[in-house]
Amino acid sequence: MTRETSSITGIYAHGTPRLGSVEINSYNVELKDEEGFLGDRANKASFRDILERWRKLLRQDPFGKEPSENIKKKALDAVLVGEDTEASAIVHSAIEEYAQELAYVIRHFLKAKAWERTERIVVGGGFRDSRLGELAIARAEIILRNKKFNVELQAICHHPDDAGLLGALHLAPSRLFKSYDSILAVDIGGSNIRCGVVETRSKKSSDLSKARVWKSKTWRYVEDAPGRDGTVKWLVKALDDLIDKASKKKFRLAPFIGIACPGTIESDGSIDKGAQNLPGNWESSKFNLPLCLIKAIPQIGEHDTAIVMHNDGVVQGLSEIPFMQDVKRWGVLTIGTGLGNARFTNRDDETDN
Repeated sequence: MTRETSSITGIYAHGTPRLGSVEINSYNVELKDEEGFLGDRANKASFRDILERWRKLLRQDPFGKEPSENIKKKALDAVLVGEDTEASAIVHSAIEEYAQELAYVIRHFLKAKAWERTERIVVGGGFRDSRLGELAIARAEIILRNKKFNVELQAICHHPDDAGLLGALHLAPSRLFKSYDSILAVDIGGSNIRCGVVETRSKKSSDLSKARVWKSKTWRYVEDAPGRDGTVKWLVKALDDLIDKASKKKFRLAPFIGIACPGTIESDGSIDKGAQNLPGNWESSKFNLPLCLIKAIPQIGEHDTAIVMHNDGVVQGLSEIPFMQDVKRWGVLTIGTGLGNARFTNRDDETDN
């Protein structure tokens, strides 16, 4: 006897510019000036390069010969409040120079047509998860205000590791949460891949502000150089394991996977550009991650699997939707291997898609 299956109706297209509560005005914008891509001036590597230059001025470097790119954020945070005033001053100087660069990049975004009248910018990515990152964000806002740019800058509410998974909830049609209490989410970055079970907790908050990551798996694939096929194989195994764990805990797991991935995402799930930091060729016309996953995981429970993939900066920004209801136009910058970006406008005509 064949098992009856059904699929989710009203599913969004991959890379859609319009979701239930927001319009995505732009994302993955690659602005340039006379020196090249602007994002390179304010990504994670940029801060490390700035720090390396300032360290050369120290009489006695507390980090010894350790390259700046290998110094942990916690170690830098400790120096900020430590008793070595010269070392603390050097880190503060690096923060100040980086904040100037970040403000410069943001000014160019705000001058772009898609970013006009932006009221608030949320800053996410791994750099935000540190005291030095928080100081750089706050300092950049002051610099912008001094330049007569009236825009708020604030750190993303959730831990960046969770934000990339929580945002996937907003890729799913809202009616899904009437029948299910959790979804699978995937966040693919330039160094790590993370997947998890996200609880909606919609009974506690219908706007999903109380949602949380119940369980997750992370792989720092950049250290293993697995290639594209190896990465997909790990992801399928990790998702299967999470499905099994969610079933044992009696979660009502939706037949849905939300994916955050670098690059410009086409409506068929292919990647047009911007995936150069991923292992292997993800922009190949012969590769489609959503189709690969549906083939490997055709059903979740008794229903056909549905998948929506969008840009990783967009998805991290989507996690902020419940906290952006006091503004109309807002954006997100994610500071990591690259500088992810997305601009949103809240919809007045929110519908239950």
